[in-house]
Amino acid sequence: MAMVTVVGLGKIGLPLAVTIAAAGHHVRGADIDPRVAAAVAAGVPPFPGEPGLAGLLAEVTGEGTLRATTDTAAAVADSELIVIVVPLVIGADRRPDYGALDAAVDAVGAGLRRGSLVIVETTLPVHTTRQRITPRLAAASGLRPGTDFGVCHSPERVSSGTVFADLARYPKLVGGIDRTSGERASAFYASVLRFTERPDLPRPNGVWDLGSAEAAELAKLAETTYRDVNIALANEFACFAQDAGLDLLPIIEAANSQPFSHLHRPGIAVGGHCIPVYPWLYAVGDPAARMPVLAREINDAMPARAVRMLVALAGDLRGRRAVVLGAAYRGGVKETAFSGVLPVVRALAEHGAVPLVHDPLYDDAELTALGLRPYHLGEPCDVAIVQADHAEYARIGPADLPGVAALLDGRSVTDPALWSGVPRLAIGTGGTASPGPEAMARDGQYAFAGAPTVT
Repeated sequence: MAMVTVVGLGKIGLPLAVTIAAAGHHVRGADIDPRVAAAVAAGVPPFPGEPGLAGLLAEVTGEGTLRATTDTAAAVADSELIVIVVPLVIGADRRPDYGALDAAVDAVGAGLRRGSLVIVETTLPVHTTRQRITPRLAAASGLRPGTDFGVCHSPERVSSGTVFADLARYPKLVGGIDRTSGERASAFYASVLRFTERPDLPRPNGVWDLGSAEAAELAKLAETTYRDVNIALANEFACFAQDAGLDLLPIIEAANSQPFSHLHRPGIAVGGHCIPVYPWLYAVGDPAARMPVLAREINDAMPARAVRMLVALAGDLRGRRAVVLGAAYRGGVKETAFSGVLPVVRALAEHGAVPLVHDPLYDDAELTALGLRPYHLGEPCDVAIVQADHAEYARIGPADLPGVAALLDGRSVTDPALWSGVPRLAIGTGGTASPGPEAMARDGQYAFAGAPTVT
């Protein structure tokens, strides 16, 4: 069994470290946050909400197969395999901020020894593994890539709340800077992961070596950018269908009955760590790209567009208590990364409303810390807008929102039967007219041509 260091013990890195340790390898989990390292060392998850993590973490720390440290270089010096799972974020300029990743790579390089393999699971712009990370490792270590050490890209493909299931469900993609790096990474993941059978795949589920780091980088960006573009198209269809008095959801079902159509559902916002970010990372490698950039702008415009739909449904919002149902970016997940809640609240305030926020996963202190004014079911309100598809909202009705005069359901999750007598509009259903594309262009929400490129 190998000595492995996992760098970055966040919501993706820690479950992976636990999985590697449970497979029999000796793992050092490295994180720059001493509170995270201390919690992991004590066998306690430093974050909530990942099913199965607490039990497995307690098991592997109790057995001593997983230990935690803040000294990345020292852990790497004792390891033959290093897995980097440090996030790459984008700034306000929509460009990647490499600060955290560069620091992690430099720390790995400081402890790197001959014969080691470095695997990067962070989602990256194409060419980053070979042209940025590998030279930094070489500079920090004084070793020669491809001769003294190997490098491979293997993008994480899991989601918070389903990490362990996703590790088994989806093929593990790898791509090395050379053939040997890819082969070593393939062998390692094959020793760690147990895959479920997938008869729908063109080849057996398992580790798939794509032949190069660039191919692995693009595969991850392609799968996530596709989803964003698809959602943007669905949102365009939804707004047109509403103007035409049509209900889009059964239309999508009808279209998808043909095997070459895979339309996603429209919605008020696209959130999370992945889909709103990775199209911009793709654009770094392909500055001529137009469709991913336009799709991003269309989806970014949806929160404000939804509030205008609410205005069309309920009238002037000035001075009215407007409840936003859901702070999380998606139902059942206590996470606000790129959540639609903030742009919805901003748009409501711009229309003169008094925004209030409810979320069954967050208490008042947590909502306040996010800059949101808490709301409790049963308190008076004037209008409401569903931002997150929490299961609880499928059962919510006017009695839970005393005085509510209109509901805009941004996720099509509420039950229409519970809203008889109160105007209700779900995005994608026919009814009150929404701002058309010409109005959107005049409002400057997004451009249909000449979209800016990102380099």
